[in-house]
Amino acid sequence: MNYSADIQKSTRTFLPEDFKVTDWENLEPYFKILLDSDISTKENLEQWLKDQSELEAVVSEDACWRQIKMTCDTTDKALEESFNYFCMHIQPNVQPYADALNKKLLNAPTLNELDSEKYFTYLRNVKKSIELFRSENIPLQAEMAVLQQQYGQITGAMTVEVNGEQFTLQQAGKFLESNDRNLREAVYLKIQNRRLQDKQPLNELFDKLITIRNTESKNAGFESYVDYRFKELGRFDYTKEDCYQFHEAVKLHVLPLVNEIYKKKQAALGVDTLRPWDLEAEPLGTTPLHPFKTGEELLTKTIDCFKKMNPFFGECLEKMKTLDHLDLESRQGKAPGGYNCPLAESGAPFIFMNAAGQMHDVTTMVHEGGHAVHSFLAHHLELSGFKEYPMEIAEVASMAMELFSMDYWDSFFDNEADLKRAKLHQLERVITIFPWIAVIDQFQHWLYTHPQHTTEERSAAWVSTLAMYKDDVIDYSGLETFRGNSWQRQLHLFEVPFYYIEYGIAQLGAIGMWMQFKKDKNKAIENYCNALSLGGTKTLPELYKNAGLTFDFSPETIKGLMEFVQEEM
Repeated sequence: MNYSADIQKSTRTFLPEDFKVTDWENLEPYFKILLDSDISTKENLEQWLKDQSELEAVVSEDACWRQIKMTCDTTDKALEESFNYFCMHIQPNVQPYADALNKKLLNAPTLNELDSEKYFTYLRNVKKSIELFRSENIPLQAEMAVLQQQYGQITGAMTVEVNGEQFTLQQAGKFLESNDRNLREAVYLKIQNRRLQDKQPLNELFDKLITIRNTESKNAGFESYVDYRFKELGRFDYTKEDCYQFHEAVKLHVLPLVNEIYKKKQAALGVDTLRPWDLEAEPLGTTPLHPFKTGEELLTKTIDCFKKMNPFFGECLEKMKTLDHLDLESRQGKAPGGYNCPLAESGAPFIFMNAAGQMHDVTTMVHEGGHAVHSFLAHHLELSGFKEYPMEIAEVASMAMELFSMDYWDSFFDNEADLKRAKLHQLERVITIFPWIAVIDQFQHWLYTHPQHTTEERSAAWVSTLAMYKDDVIDYSGLETFRGNSWQRQLHLFEVPFYYIEYGIAQLGAIGMWMQFKKDKNKAIENYCNALSLGGTKTLPELYKNAGLTFDFSPETIKGLMEFVQEEM
C-alpha cells in the first residue's frame, strides 16, 4: 500500500485558474458552454464529463467554505449573509442547468460506449436526480437550506453559568464527570433548563422544515417524505422494512447489554438509583479522564496515535494542520456538533468540532479523522461524482478508526489504568449508542408518516418512542419535561433528515473491521484503505465486500457482533 497525503489541488483545464464564484452572472456562461458542447464522440463525452466535474468541484467547494466559516462563527452576520446568498441566488440557478446536463448525458449518442462497470453507480445517481427534479422544488430547497442553518445559530448561542463562569453546553459537559454528585445534578439541570428556553423557537423552526419537506415530496409525486428521502439519499440497497428489523434487533439483542453496563455503573458508583447525571461520572477517588487540555494538544496527540497505527493516517492530519483545515475547540457563538467537510477541488478536507477536554472528544477527533482519511483516499478519482460515496461506508471509515485507534491511545494516556478505562468507555459507547440510533430513526419515520401532527403530538410520539428503548436502570423520575424535549438536541433532525440509521449500519461494519484488525492488523488496514479508495464507484454491498465485510444488518448479525464486543469488554 503506497498512499500519499501529499494531496494536490485539482488542476483546472476548463475554468480559469483565478476564477472565483462571486455571483450567478459570472458562473452561468460555463454551464452554457457545457450545455452547448458536442458530445457525439466517446472522446468528447469523456472530456465533457471531466469539464462538468471540474465546474461541480469549484461550485461545491465555494459552498462548503461559506458553510464552514459560518459554523465557526454564527455571530458574524456577513458570514451568514454570504452563505444565504449562495443558497438563495446561486444554487437555485445551478439546479435547472444540472438537470439539463443530466438529460444531455443520458441522451448522448455515445453513452453506451462508456465503460458500463466504471460508470454504473454514477449513471444510476444521474437517473435518480432526473427522476426527483422538479422546478417548483427549487425555491423550497433554497428556503430549507437557509432555515436548517438557523438550528446552529440558536443552539450555538446557548451557555450556562457554573461557578461564576459562562460555558457552552459542550464545555459544561465536563462537570458531569465530577465526583461531586450535587454539582453534576446542578449542571445537568442547568443544561436542560437552558435547552428548554429555546423550546418554542426550535419547535417553530421544525414546523417550517416539516411543512417544506412534505411539500417537496408531494411535488415529486411521492406519497410521503419517507419514500422521497430514501430515494434522495440513494438507499438502493436496503428498504424501510430493513430499518424496522434493525429497530427490533436493537430491542432484542442490544438492550440487555445496555442494562448490564448501567447496572455495573450503578454498582461502581455505589448509588441507590442511577440518574442521568451519573452516566459520565467515576467512582469516588477516581479522577475523571483528561486526555488533553487544548485543541492543539488534542491534534498533536491524535497525529501521534495515527502515525503509530499507519504513517499515512498521521500524515493526512499533518497536511490538514499545514493548510489550517481544522477548528477543534468549543467556544461561544460556534455551531454545535462536529463534522469532516470534504473539499472537492482542494482534496484535503476540513474538520470542525467542539472539544472541551473530555474523553468523548478523543472519540470525536479520531472519528472525524477517519472521515478525513477517506477524503484523502478518494481524491484521486477522476470525477467529482465518483467521490460521492454512500454514507453507510463513510461512517464505517470513521467508526472503524475509533476502534482501530484504541490500541494506540497511549498517545493520550500515560498509565495503563487510564488507558484501560478509556477503552472500556469506548466499548460501552459502541453498545449504548444503538438504542439512541434506533430511537432517532424510528421517530423520523413517525414524523413524516404523520405530516399534520401538532407539537404536542410530536412530543408525545417522542416520549413513546423513547419508552420502547428505555433501559431498566436509569431513573428519569421528575425529569419528564426535559425528556419530552430531548429530541431537539439532535441536529440531524433539523439539518440532515433521515441521516442517522447509517451510524447503526456502519457501527456493525466497524465492529466487523475491528474483528479483522484483532486477527491481522495489516490486512485489516489494507482492506480498509482499498474500500475507501473506491469512493462511490461501486455499490454499497461491493464496497463492503472490498473491506472484507458482508453488507448485512439483520438481527442475527447484530446478535453475533454484540457478543464479540461483550467478550472484548
